[in-house]
Amino acid sequence: MQQPRWVDAAAVRRTLSPDRARRLIRRELADGLDPASDPARLVADVGDGRGQLLVMPSTNGRAAGVKVLTVAPGNPARGLDRIQAVYVLMDADTLAPSVLVDGTAVTSLRTPAVSAVAIDALAPEEVESAVIFGSGPQALGHAEALLAIRHTTSVTVVGRREDAARATAQRISGLASTHPLTTRGLTVDDPQVEAAVREAQVVVTATSAATPVLGDDWVADGACVVAIGSHEPHRRELGSALLGRSLVVVEDIGTAHREAGDVILAAAQGALDWADVHTLADLVHGRVERATDRPNVFKSVGMAWQDLVIAEHLARA
Repeated sequence: MQQPRWVDAAAVRRTLSPDRARRLIRRELADGLDPASDPARLVADVGDGRGQLLVMPSTNGRAAGVKVLTVAPGNPARGLDRIQAVYVLMDADTLAPSVLVDGTAVTSLRTPAVSAVAIDALAPEEVESAVIFGSGPQALGHAEALLAIRHTTSVTVVGRREDAARATAQRISGLASTHPLTTRGLTVDDPQVEAAVREAQVVVTATSAATPVLGDDWVADGACVVAIGSHEPHRRELGSALLGRSLVVVEDIGTAHREAGDVILAAAQGALDWADVHTLADLVHGRVERATDRPNVFKSVGMAWQDLVIAEHLARA
Protein backbone atom coordinates (compact mmCIF):
# COMPACT_ATOMS: atom_id res chain seq x y z
CA MET A 1 0.00 0.00 0.00
CA GLN A 2 1.27 3.45 -0.89
CA GLN A 3 1.95 5.72 2.08
CA PRO A 4 -1.08 8.02 2.56
CA ARG A 5 -0.49 11.77 2.35
CA TRP A 6 -0.74 13.60 5.67
CA VAL A 7 -2.67 16.89 6.01
CA ASP A 8 -1.96 18.60 9.32
CA ALA A 9 -4.04 21.15 11.21
CA ALA A 10 -2.15 24.11 9.79
CA ALA A 11 -2.80 22.90 6.25
CA VAL A 12 -6.50 22.45 7.02
CA ARG A 13 -6.79 26.04 8.23
CA ARG A 14 -4.67 27.35 5.38
CA THR A 15 -6.65 25.53 2.70
CA LEU A 16 -10.23 26.09 3.84
CA SER A 17 -11.74 29.25 5.31
CA PRO A 18 -14.79 28.91 7.57
CA ASP A 19 -17.02 30.52 4.95
CA ARG A 20 -15.71 28.30 2.17
CA ALA A 21 -16.45 25.29 4.38
CA ARG A 22 -19.98 26.62 4.93
CA ARG A 23 -20.55 26.93 1.19
CA LEU A 24 -19.27 23.40 0.57
CA ILE A 25 -21.64 21.95 3.18
CA ARG A 26 -24.59 23.91 1.83
CA ARG A 27 -23.83 22.93 -1.77
CA GLU A 28 -23.75 19.24 -0.86
CA LEU A 29 -27.27 19.50 0.55
CA ALA A 30 -28.46 21.67 -2.34
CA ASP A 31 -27.15 19.05 -4.78
CA GLY A 32 -29.37 16.43 -3.20
CA LEU A 33 -27.27 14.58 -0.62
CA ASP A 34 -29.48 12.64 1.79
CA PRO A 35 -27.95 12.74 5.30
CA ALA A 36 -30.07 9.71 6.21
CA SER A 37 -27.75 7.58 4.06
CA ASP A 38 -24.99 7.93 6.65
CA PRO A 39 -24.43 4.85 8.83
CA ALA A 40 -25.09 5.35 12.52
CA ARG A 41 -22.18 6.59 14.58
CA LEU A 42 -20.41 3.79 16.49
CA VAL A 43 -19.71 4.75 20.10
CA ALA A 44 -17.71 2.74 22.64
CA ASP A 45 -17.11 3.80 26.23
CA VAL A 46 -13.43 3.62 27.11
CA GLY A 47 -14.18 2.97 30.77
CA ASP A 48 -13.36 4.53 34.13
CA GLY A 49 -14.97 7.77 32.97
CA ARG A 50 -12.05 8.52 30.65
CA GLY A 51 -14.27 9.13 27.64
CA GLN A 52 -15.50 7.58 24.42
CA LEU A 53 -14.17 6.15 21.16
CA LEU A 54 -16.26 7.02 18.12
CA VAL A 55 -16.18 5.81 14.51
CA MET A 56 -17.96 7.81 11.77
CA PRO A 57 -17.90 6.33 8.22
CA SER A 58 -19.50 7.88 5.14
CA THR A 59 -19.70 7.44 1.36
CA ASN A 60 -21.20 9.81 -1.20
CA GLY A 61 -20.79 8.13 -4.58
CA ARG A 62 -17.50 9.92 -5.22
CA ALA A 63 -15.44 8.94 -2.20
CA ALA A 64 -15.41 7.06 1.07
CA GLY A 65 -13.87 7.96 4.38
CA VAL A 66 -14.02 7.51 8.11
CA LYS A 67 -13.27 9.66 11.11
CA VAL A 68 -11.94 7.92 14.20
CA LEU A 69 -12.10 10.11 17.27
CA THR A 70 -12.09 10.15 21.03
CA VAL A 71 -13.89 12.44 23.43
CA ALA A 72 -11.84 12.84 26.61
CA PRO A 73 -13.47 15.13 29.21
CA GLY A 74 -10.23 15.34 31.18
CA ASN A 75 -8.14 16.66 28.30
CA PRO A 76 -8.71 20.41 28.78
CA ALA A 77 -7.11 20.15 32.22
CA ARG A 78 -4.08 18.63 30.47
CA GLY A 79 -3.93 21.46 27.97
CA LEU A 80 -5.34 19.26 25.19
CA ASP A 81 -8.50 19.46 23.10
CA ARG A 82 -11.41 17.42 24.43
CA ILE A 83 -11.78 15.85 20.98
CA GLN A 84 -8.84 13.99 19.39
CA ALA A 85 -9.31 12.58 15.90
CA VAL A 86 -7.87 11.42 12.60
CA TYR A 87 -9.68 11.27 9.27
CA VAL A 88 -8.92 8.55 6.71
CA LEU A 89 -9.97 9.28 3.12
CA MET A 90 -10.00 6.31 0.74
CA ASP A 91 -8.94 6.36 -2.90
CA ALA A 92 -12.04 6.63 -5.09
CA ASP A 93 -11.04 3.65 -7.27
CA THR A 94 -9.00 1.27 -5.12
CA LEU A 95 -10.61 2.22 -1.78
CA ALA A 96 -7.14 2.11 -0.24
CA PRO A 97 -6.30 4.81 2.34
CA SER A 98 -4.98 7.77 0.33
CA VAL A 99 -5.08 10.79 2.63
CA LEU A 100 -4.89 11.15 6.41
CA VAL A 101 -6.16 14.42 7.86
CA ASP A 102 -5.93 15.91 11.34
CA GLY A 103 -9.46 14.98 12.42
CA THR A 104 -9.58 17.46 15.26
CA ALA A 105 -8.99 20.27 12.77
CA VAL A 106 -11.68 18.83 10.48
CA THR A 107 -14.17 18.77 13.36
CA SER A 108 -13.23 22.28 14.45
CA LEU A 109 -13.90 23.52 10.92
CA ARG A 110 -16.95 21.56 9.80
CA THR A 111 -19.05 21.93 12.96
CA PRO A 112 -19.18 25.75 12.76
CA ALA A 113 -19.64 25.45 8.99
CA VAL A 114 -22.77 23.34 9.44
CA SER A 115 -24.02 25.74 12.11
CA ALA A 116 -23.37 28.68 9.79
CA VAL A 117 -25.59 27.12 7.11
CA ALA A 118 -28.39 27.05 9.69
CA ILE A 119 -27.62 30.51 11.08
CA ASP A 120 -27.62 32.03 7.61
CA ALA A 121 -31.17 30.73 7.12
CA LEU A 122 -32.56 31.11 10.65
CA ALA A 123 -31.03 34.33 11.99
CA PRO A 124 -32.09 37.89 11.14
CA GLU A 125 -30.16 39.68 8.43
CA GLU A 126 -28.93 42.11 11.07
CA VAL A 127 -27.17 40.32 13.93
CA GLU A 128 -25.73 42.97 16.21
CA SER A 129 -25.32 40.79 19.30
CA ALA A 130 -24.39 37.14 19.86
CA VAL A 131 -23.87 35.02 22.96
CA ILE A 132 -21.70 31.90 22.94
CA PHE A 133 -21.85 29.43 25.82
CA GLY A 134 -18.53 27.58 26.05
CA SER A 135 -14.93 28.72 25.87
CA GLY A 136 -13.27 25.94 23.87
CA PRO A 137 -12.28 25.61 20.21
CA GLN A 138 -15.89 25.42 19.05
CA ALA A 139 -16.68 28.77 20.67
CA LEU A 140 -13.90 30.41 18.69
CA GLY A 141 -14.84 28.55 15.51
CA HIS A 142 -18.48 29.55 15.75
CA ALA A 143 -17.59 33.19 16.32
CA GLU A 144 -15.41 33.15 13.21
CA ALA A 145 -18.11 31.43 11.15
CA LEU A 146 -20.74 33.93 12.34
CA LEU A 147 -18.56 36.93 11.55
CA ALA A 148 -18.14 35.64 8.00
CA ILE A 149 -21.89 35.89 7.33
CA ARG A 150 -23.14 38.65 9.66
CA HIS A 151 -21.89 42.13 10.65
CA THR A 152 -21.96 41.31 14.36
CA THR A 153 -20.65 44.04 16.67
CA SER A 154 -20.97 42.39 20.11
CA VAL A 155 -20.08 38.87 21.27
CA THR A 156 -20.46 37.64 24.84
CA VAL A 157 -18.67 34.42 25.83
CA VAL A 158 -20.13 32.53 28.79
CA GLY A 159 -18.03 29.88 30.54
CA ARG A 160 -17.63 28.07 33.82
CA ARG A 161 -14.27 29.76 34.42
CA GLU A 162 -13.96 33.51 34.12
CA ASP A 163 -10.36 33.39 32.94
CA ALA A 164 -11.19 30.97 30.11
CA ALA A 165 -14.26 32.97 29.03
CA ARG A 166 -12.27 36.20 28.98
CA ALA A 167 -9.38 34.60 27.09
CA THR A 168 -11.73 33.28 24.41
CA ALA A 169 -13.49 36.64 24.20
CA GLN A 170 -10.13 38.31 23.71
CA ARG A 171 -9.26 35.94 20.87
CA ILE A 172 -12.63 36.58 19.23
CA SER A 173 -12.04 40.33 19.39
CA GLY A 174 -9.18 39.88 16.93
CA LEU A 175 -11.33 38.12 14.32
CA ALA A 176 -13.20 41.17 13.00
CA SER A 177 -11.09 42.89 10.37
CA THR A 178 -13.79 45.00 8.71
CA HIS A 179 -15.66 46.57 11.64
CA PRO A 180 -15.39 47.25 15.38
CA LEU A 181 -16.23 44.27 17.60
CA THR A 182 -16.87 44.41 21.34
CA THR A 183 -16.37 41.19 23.30
CA ARG A 184 -16.59 40.18 26.94
CA GLY A 185 -16.31 37.02 29.01
CA LEU A 186 -18.79 36.13 31.76
CA THR A 187 -19.23 33.19 34.11
CA VAL A 188 -22.41 31.13 33.89
CA ASP A 189 -23.70 32.50 37.20
CA ASP A 190 -23.20 36.15 36.27
CA PRO A 191 -26.57 37.98 36.36
CA GLN A 192 -25.61 39.78 33.13
CA VAL A 193 -25.91 36.52 31.17
CA GLU A 194 -29.72 36.57 31.06
CA ALA A 195 -29.82 40.13 29.75
CA ALA A 196 -27.19 39.29 27.13
CA VAL A 197 -29.23 36.34 25.85
CA ARG A 198 -32.45 38.37 25.77
CA GLU A 199 -30.75 40.99 23.60
CA ALA A 200 -28.97 38.52 21.29
CA GLN A 201 -30.07 37.63 17.79
CA VAL A 202 -27.82 34.54 17.79
CA VAL A 203 -27.07 32.21 20.71
CA VAL A 204 -24.65 29.28 20.44
CA THR A 205 -24.31 26.57 23.08
CA ALA A 206 -21.03 24.69 22.70
CA THR A 207 -20.65 23.13 26.13
CA SER A 208 -20.30 19.74 27.78
CA ALA A 209 -23.35 20.44 29.97
CA ALA A 210 -25.94 17.75 30.65
CA THR A 211 -28.68 20.17 31.74
CA PRO A 212 -29.97 23.44 30.23
CA VAL A 213 -27.52 26.35 30.28
CA LEU A 214 -30.07 29.12 29.71
CA GLY A 215 -33.61 29.95 30.70
CA ASP A 216 -36.49 28.73 28.55
CA ASP A 217 -37.95 32.24 28.27
CA TRP A 218 -34.70 34.13 27.65
CA VAL A 219 -34.55 33.80 23.86
CA ALA A 220 -36.37 36.46 21.84
CA ASP A 221 -38.82 35.68 19.06
CA GLY A 222 -37.01 35.62 15.73
CA ALA A 223 -33.64 34.88 17.33
CA CYS A 224 -31.57 31.84 16.35
CA VAL A 225 -30.19 29.29 18.83
CA VAL A 226 -27.61 26.70 17.78
CA ALA A 227 -26.95 23.81 20.18
CA ILE A 228 -23.93 21.64 19.34
CA GLY A 229 -22.60 20.43 22.68
CA SER A 230 -23.68 16.80 22.78
CA HIS A 231 -24.55 13.77 20.66
CA GLU A 232 -25.97 11.75 23.57
CA PRO A 233 -29.70 11.13 24.06
CA HIS A 234 -29.67 11.87 27.80
CA ARG A 235 -27.81 15.18 27.65
CA ARG A 236 -29.14 18.60 26.75
CA GLU A 237 -28.17 22.27 26.67
CA LEU A 238 -31.68 23.60 26.01
CA GLY A 239 -34.85 23.11 28.04
CA SER A 240 -38.07 21.50 26.83
CA ALA A 241 -40.15 24.67 27.07
CA LEU A 242 -37.72 26.54 24.81
CA LEU A 243 -37.90 23.85 22.14
CA GLY A 244 -41.66 23.64 22.56
CA ARG A 245 -42.11 27.29 21.61
CA SER A 246 -39.52 27.26 18.79
CA LEU A 247 -39.14 26.28 15.17
CA VAL A 248 -36.82 23.27 15.53
CA VAL A 249 -34.36 22.09 12.87
CA VAL A 250 -31.98 19.10 12.97
CA GLU A 251 -29.51 17.59 10.51
CA ASP A 252 -31.49 14.39 9.99
CA ILE A 253 -34.62 13.09 11.70
CA GLY A 254 -33.37 9.52 12.21
CA THR A 255 -30.05 10.68 13.61
CA ALA A 256 -31.81 13.14 15.90
CA HIS A 257 -34.03 10.33 17.22
CA ARG A 258 -30.85 8.50 18.27
CA GLU A 259 -28.59 11.31 19.44
CA ALA A 260 -30.20 14.75 19.82
CA GLY A 261 -30.86 14.75 23.55
CA ASP A 262 -32.33 18.26 23.57
CA VAL A 263 -35.03 17.18 21.11
CA ILE A 264 -35.46 13.63 22.46
CA LEU A 265 -36.09 14.84 26.00
CA ALA A 266 -38.42 17.65 24.92
CA ALA A 267 -40.49 15.20 22.87
CA ALA A 268 -40.56 12.66 25.70
CA GLN A 269 -41.88 15.36 28.04
CA GLY A 270 -44.65 16.29 25.62
CA ALA A 271 -43.28 19.74 24.82
CA LEU A 272 -42.53 18.93 21.19
CA ASP A 273 -43.95 16.70 18.47
CA TRP A 274 -41.43 15.00 16.18
CA ALA A 275 -43.78 15.70 13.27
CA ASP A 276 -43.02 19.40 13.73
CA VAL A 277 -39.22 18.98 13.52
CA HIS A 278 -37.57 20.06 10.26
CA THR A 279 -34.21 19.24 8.66
CA LEU A 280 -31.30 21.33 7.45
CA ALA A 281 -32.06 20.13 3.92
CA ASP A 282 -35.58 21.54 4.32
CA LEU A 283 -34.00 24.93 5.01
CA VAL A 284 -31.57 24.71 2.10
CA HIS A 285 -34.32 23.71 -0.35
CA GLY A 286 -36.76 26.34 0.91
CA ARG A 287 -39.30 23.87 2.29
CA VAL A 288 -39.29 25.71 5.61
CA GLU A 289 -38.53 29.32 6.44
CA ARG A 290 -37.26 31.19 9.46
CA ALA A 291 -39.86 32.03 12.10
CA THR A 292 -40.23 35.62 13.27
CA ASP A 293 -42.96 35.01 15.86
CA ARG A 294 -40.94 32.49 17.90
CA PRO A 295 -37.31 31.43 18.38
CA ASN A 296 -35.50 29.29 15.80
CA VAL A 297 -33.47 26.36 17.17
CA PHE A 298 -30.93 24.27 15.28
CA LYS A 299 -29.80 21.18 17.17
CA SER A 300 -26.66 19.63 15.67
CA VAL A 301 -24.98 16.38 16.65
CA GLY A 302 -22.45 16.25 13.81
CA MET A 303 -22.60 13.70 10.99
CA ALA A 304 -20.03 11.76 9.01
CA TRP A 305 -21.04 13.14 5.59
CA GLN A 306 -19.95 16.59 6.75
CA ASP A 307 -16.43 15.37 7.50
CA LEU A 308 -16.24 13.65 4.13
CA VAL A 309 -17.17 16.87 2.30
CA ILE A 310 -14.32 18.71 4.03
CA ALA A 311 -11.79 15.87 3.59
CA GLU A 312 -12.59 15.56 -0.11
CA HIS A 313 -11.87 19.23 -0.68
CA LEU A 314 -8.63 19.05 1.29
CA ALA A 315 -7.49 16.05 -0.75
CA ARG A 316 -8.04 17.94 -4.00
CA ALA A 317 -6.24 21.09 -2.83
